[in-house]
Amino acid sequence: MALKVMNAAPSAELAQRMLREARIVARLEHPAIVPIHDVGQLPDGRVFYAMKYVQGRRLDRVVRNKNPLPELLRIFQRVCEAVAFAHAHGVIHRDLKPENIMVGPFGEVLVMDWGIAKVLLEPSKAEPIFQVSIATANTIEQQSLLSSLGERQLDSVAETAHGTVMGTPPYMAPEQALGETNELDERTDVYALGAILYFLLCGRPPLETLELTQVGQTFADQTRQALRQAYSKIPRSIEAVCLKAMARDRNHRYVNVDALASDVGRFLDNLPVSAYREGLSERAERWLARNHFLVFLIAAYLLMRIFLLLVSGR
Repeated sequence: MALKVMNAAPSAELAQRMLREARIVARLEHPAIVPIHDVGQLPDGRVFYAMKYVQGRRLDRVVRNKNPLPELLRIFQRVCEAVAFAHAHGVIHRDLKPENIMVGPFGEVLVMDWGIAKVLLEPSKAEPIFQVSIATANTIEQQSLLSSLGERQLDSVAETAHGTVMGTPPYMAPEQALGETNELDERTDVYALGAILYFLLCGRPPLETLELTQVGQTFADQTRQALRQAYSKIPRSIEAVCLKAMARDRNHRYVNVDALASDVGRFLDNLPVSAYREGLSERAERWLARNHFLVFLIAAYLLMRIFLLLVSGR
């Protein structure tokens, strides 16, 4: 168990945001999502989380160690699984980035910081929200925020006002960067995952020098060129997966996270991906790579036949 304590008493808005995060995470019981057991307030007004203790390294630091691409892509698949689970329960993250992903010492993957997550489904339509336990401590006269704020107040901070931009610019979809909060859905997180995939491929955020106001206008137009310049030897198929996930028009992105993860898995298995149409030479190269032992046997057989023909012709 770990306690995360604010350095100072939060504003009412921040306190409600922390409470929202606790309630949202309580809905998402998944191995890759860190559970928050309680949110409380100390006598001096500071707010704390009681949550599972997490060990590991942030994904951005893992990438800096230059781990092999297949290993990074398998981590990415597990991130996709957690995000897909959240989507199935009516929640989008809205702040997916390498800094919010932890990789444990045994390869476990955890998606962190659901503070600006958005609930897409109405409470009556979504999965039941699990009650977060309220710890009691005789030594600390704490007032639990979970009981001090009513359901109506919780729901009042569930949506961000139209035109307000929240998130991390290099990983924000154009509709999110432009403050079009009514347009946000699962494909907004698909875009962020595509930007994370870009980071895995290049070792840096996509177009990190762009200003926030430029993201929606120019980001998608420059992504392909920047990706190719950053890593000229990137396989065309995984490049296409990244670009499809980061399409400016959300209707051109993967329809959901499962479809994105499926293409990444197919790339790892040396299979064709839906985002890229291979040429004949590429199909032949991929077939040879997948069937190298069969190719070896055929080559050995042909060499043996040639040898026998030469011997018999003497």
